[in-house]
Amino acid sequence: MKKGIISVLSALIGVVVGAGTVGKVEGEKLNKMSAMSHKHLELYKMMSQWVRVKQEGKKLSSYFERNGYTKIAVYGMSYAGETLINELENSTVTVAYGIDRNAESLYADVDIVSMDDNLEEVDAVVVTAITFFDEIEEKLSEKIDCPIISLEDILYEID
Repeated sequence: MKKGIISVLSALIGVVVGAGTVGKVEGEKLNKMSAMSHKHLELYKMMSQWVRVKQEGKKLSSYFERNGYTKIAVYGMSYAGETLINELENSTVTVAYGIDRNAESLYADVDIVSMDDNLEEVDAVVVTAITFFDEIEEKLSEKIDCPIISLEDILYEID
């Protein structure tokens, strides 16, 4: 009788512990998926604003020219970073280099460095990774002495 009770209790404890573990793993997956969803929504809204700017016949280079930024760096060399570099081609703004945590595995029309490298002096750094702007700005400000600007802010300030 005791063995039967112990077996049942062991099985119940196993079920509870297993369910708790599965719940924790699934909760972590859900949190990760939610964060990715938020990131992509913010990127979508920023790119939508970029399309509006283009439809109004405006150029991002006007923002840099107005602020006297002729030589910039771009942080975040994914789609938005590459699009920004392409947009600034044939303008008065030179993209000196890109900065990305995956610098060694990326290719672009500009040199790409990591934040751990020595960062060449530029007039401003534009951060395209908008959902992590505050953290990136804090780290960059320890490495380089120039304005650090969110691409999203630029897109809403173009006149």
